[in-house]
Amino acid sequence: MLAPAVLFLILYMIELSTLMVAVGTLALSSFAVFWARSLRIPHTVLLVALGVGIGLLSTVQGFGFLESFHLTPEVLFYIFLPILIFESAYNISVRKLAENSLPITLLAIVSLLISTLAVGFGLQWALSFVGIELPLMIALLFGALISATDPVAVLALFKEFGAPRRLALVFEGESLFNDATGVALFLVMLEIVLVGFNGVDTVTAGFITFSLMIVNGIIFGVLCGVVFAKAIQWTRANEQASIALTFVLAYCTFLGADLLTHYLYIGEQKMYVSAIIATTIASIIMGNYGRPKIHPKAEEFVDKLWGQLAFIVNSVVFILVGILFVDIPFASGEVLIPILLSIVVVALGRALSIYPVVSFYNLFANAKQHIPLNWQHLLSWGSLRGALAVTLVLMIPEDLAIAGWTLETSPREFILALTIGCIFFTIFVKATTIQALMGYLKLNTMTDEERVAYQEACALTHREVSERLHAFHERGYITEATFKKLLSDHAEEYKKACATLKEAAAQSNTDYTSRVLRVYAIGIETKALKELYQFGEVSEATFKRIMGKLTVQQDDIEHGILDATAVSVDGRDVFERAIARAASLFKTRSAEEVAAEQYSYYRAQSIISRKVLKEMGKVNPEDAASIFSTDSMNHVIGIYTQFREGSQKKMEAIEREHPTLTEKLGETFAMRGVAKVEEHVLEELYERRFITPKLFVTLKEKFHVE
Repeated sequence: MLAPAVLFLILYMIELSTLMVAVGTLALSSFAVFWARSLRIPHTVLLVALGVGIGLLSTVQGFGFLESFHLTPEVLFYIFLPILIFESAYNISVRKLAENSLPITLLAIVSLLISTLAVGFGLQWALSFVGIELPLMIALLFGALISATDPVAVLALFKEFGAPRRLALVFEGESLFNDATGVALFLVMLEIVLVGFNGVDTVTAGFITFSLMIVNGIIFGVLCGVVFAKAIQWTRANEQASIALTFVLAYCTFLGADLLTHYLYIGEQKMYVSAIIATTIASIIMGNYGRPKIHPKAEEFVDKLWGQLAFIVNSVVFILVGILFVDIPFASGEVLIPILLSIVVVALGRALSIYPVVSFYNLFANAKQHIPLNWQHLLSWGSLRGALAVTLVLMIPEDLAIAGWTLETSPREFILALTIGCIFFTIFVKATTIQALMGYLKLNTMTDEERVAYQEACALTHREVSERLHAFHERGYITEATFKKLLSDHAEEYKKACATLKEAAAQSNTDYTSRVLRVYAIGIETKALKELYQFGEVSEATFKRIMGKLTVQQDDIEHGILDATAVSVDGRDVFERAIARAASLFKTRSAEEVAAEQYSYYRAQSIISRKVLKEMGKVNPEDAASIFSTDSMNHVIGIYTQFREGSQKKMEAIEREHPTLTEKLGETFAMRGVAKVEEHVLEELYERRFITPKLFVTLKEKFHVE
C-alpha cells in the first residue's frame, strides 16, 4: 500500500515534536465535529478557533512545545494539495461538468483574472489613502493567491444547508478549476516579482507561461488519467492494488508535472506544466472513466479513504490558520489597517468578478441554463478561502526583497497577515451567515417535487416500521404496552403523511408522484445493475451503456419528461465518446462479438426491470393508493413491464439467430453466479470463525475465488 509510504514521507519532512502536536490537533478536530454540531456552527469555524487557542496557549510557560507546530511549504504543496485535488475531482461528474462547462470556464478563468486585477489595483489604491505605498506587483501577487475559493469548505456548507444541486455543481467546478488557474497565475506573478517587470516583454512571457501551464497540464493530465485507468483495469483482480494505484495516480501526476516544468524544454522554450491542472484532469478521468474498472469491493473504500484523508488535511490546515493568526502583529498600524482594507477590497473584487461575468453568460444561455440573481448573490458571498491560500503564501521566499518596499514588515509576512485576515473573515463572517443568506434568498426551501418525495419517504418509513413492530411483537422482542404505543405513534404519522400527499396532489397540476416514483425505480435499477457488474454478469461496456441511459433518463425526468425511455448511450459523457471513437478506428468487431454484447445488454435490461417490478409489487394496493396514487403506480409498472417484455423479445431474437453463442453465454453467466455464491459462503464461514484463516485461503484456491 502507498499510504504508509506517504506517512513515511511526512515523517521524514516533519520534525517529531511537530508531528506529535499535529496528532494532538487532529484528535481535537475529530471531537470538534461533534462540538460544532452541538454549538450549531460550521466545523471549519471551530477548527480555526481551536487553532487560535493552541496559538495562545503556546505563549504560556510550560506549553512552548506547541510552537513547534508548523508545516513547511513543501509538505503543504507536495503532500497535502494532491489529496485535496484528487478527492474533489474524483467525485465530480464529467457529464455535469460538460453541461455547465461554459459558466464554469468563465468563472474559473475570466472571473479569476478580473478578481486578481481588481484586488491588486484596488488594494494599492486603498492603501495609498492611509499613507501606505504598496508596490503594485505585491498587490497583484496577493490578488492572485486570494482569488481562488476553497471547494471543501463551501460545499460542506452547501450540502448541510440544502443549496440547489446545479448551483453547488457550478460552485464546485469553479472552485476546482480556479484552484488550478489561480496557482498558475500566482506562480507567473511570483516569477515576475522575483525577476522584475520589463513592460511588454514581461506581459508576453507571462501570458505564454500561463497558457503553457494550462494546455500542457490538460495534456499531461489526460495522459496520466488514461494510463492509470488502464493500469487499474489490468490489476482489477486485486482490490489492494486498485486502492494503491489511486495514490500513485495523484502523486505521480502532481510530481511528474512539477518535474516536467523543471526539466522539459522544446528548443529554448521551457515547457511549463501545471501540476494542479494535470492532477485535476487525471482525477476527473479516474473518477468517471476509471471508477468502473476498480475492484467492486474497493470502490466504496476508495471513496471513504480519500474523504477521510481530505478531512485530515483540511483539519490540520484550518487549525494552522488559527495558530498563524496569533502571530500577526495587530498592534502595528501597518498591518491592522491593511487587513481591514483588504477584506473590503477582496469582497468587492469577488462581486465584480461574478455579476458582470454571469450577466454576460446569461445573455447567450437558454432559459433553463440561466444563473438567477439569487444564485449570483450566493456565488459572491459564499467564496470561502482555505488551504490553497495558506499554501501559496508560504511559498513566497522569506527573504523576498522588492524595490519600493518601505514597511518594517517583510513582504511575505505582510501578505501572510492579509491572507490570514481574509480567511478569518470568510470563516467567521461568511461561513456563519451563509445559512441565513440562503434562507433570505429562498435557496434552501424544498421544491414541490421535494415536498412530495419527503412525504412519500415519511409514509414509507412509518409503514415499514409498523410492519417491523408487528414482527418484533410476535417474536416477543418488545412488550405489549410498548408495541401498542409505538404502533399508534407511527400509524398516526403515516396517516398525516398520506393526507398531506393527497392534498398536494389535489392542489398541483403536475404529477409529482409519478416523477418521484420513476426516480425511485431508476435507483432500484442502478443498484441491481451494480450487483450484476460486481458478479461479473455484465461487461464494463454494457455496465457503462446502461448507466449512461439511466443517467439520461433521470435528467429527463427531473426536467418534467415523465415517459423518458432513452436507450442510447450517454452522449454527454465526453470521455466515453472520445474513447468509443478511438476504439472504432483501431478495432473492428465480429458479428458474434456484437451479438454477445447485445445479448448481455438486453439480459441485464430484463433483470433490472424485473427487479423494479418486484419492488413495486411489495407495496400493497392500499399503500399504493394512499402514498403514490394507484394511477401513478400503474403508470410506472406499465413502463417497466414494457421494458422487460421488449428486452425479452430481443433476447429471444438473438437466441434464434445465434443459438450456440447464447447457450455458451448462458453457461458463462451461470458459472459466474455460482462463483459469487461460493465466494459469499466462504466469506460468511470465515467471518463466523467456522473455518481458520489457513482453511479460508485453501478453500479459496479450491473454488478459484479471487
